[in-house]
Formats: sequence, C-alpha cells, structure tokens
Amino acid sequence: MKNMKILLLLGLASAAVAASDYDVLTGPASQDIVYQFPGCPKFNYGVYSGFLNITATKAIHYTFVQSQSSVQNDPLVVWFNGGPGCSSMLGFFQEHGPCVIDDGETYIHKNDWPWNMQANVVYLESPAGVGYS
Repeated sequence: MKNMKILLLLGLASAAVAASDYDVLTGPASQDIVYQFPGCPKFNYGVYSGFLNITATKAIHYTFVQSQSSVQNDPLVVWFNGGPGCSSMLGFFQEHGPCVIDDGETYIHKNDWPWNMQANVVYLESPAGVGYS
C-alpha cells in the first residue's frame, strides 16, 4: 500500500509536469502551494509542500518544485537524503533547493543555482518518522 501511494504522488507530479494547461493555483495540490519563503523572491513556478498519508497514523512529507525552464520537457528528479534518519529538507534547504540556508547562518536566501533551473524535483522524506514525516 505504501509503495502505491508513493507511486501516486510521483504520478501526480509527472502529470503536473506534463499538463500544458496546469494551473498551479487551482491544480490538484493547490492546498499545498508555497508562494514564498522569507528572504526569497516570490516563486514564479510551482512549489508545493504537504503530506502523503501512508496509513491512518503515518504520513510522508513531500516538497515538489517545478522547473524554472521547461516544466513539460525537463526531467523529474526524485530526491531522498541518505540515512536512515536524514531529512530530505537538508538537500532542499542547504544544497540545491530554490532557497537555501548557508552553513553557520540563520536566514534563508535565494539560491543562484538550484536544481529546478532545469528539472522538476520531488523531495520525499522517508521513512515515516524522519524530518516532517
């Protein structure tokens, strides 16, 4: 069952990437849309953050960032940090997300070279109990 729900999330992300008329404000995950982080410009591409229920008591947190280049033509990258026990938000906020927190700093700022410049990226926190999951 867990694998089916993860495949469903990946399918929804792929559909969002493939749909030429997909509207990030009214699409299927509109309740999960993120417009901006403090210290970063407002996003002009889709950024989503929410939960995928695995069981009645477990959920996996995801963040989906659409490509800044070509949502429909760029690849879909799925990111899991190593572990077990390492949050995928580490990769998102300290390595290759659209906004980052540099080592030793306490504020978020725009990343000049995020992976979503030329890829759609899904960050999954797993297993349940890691990070926001």
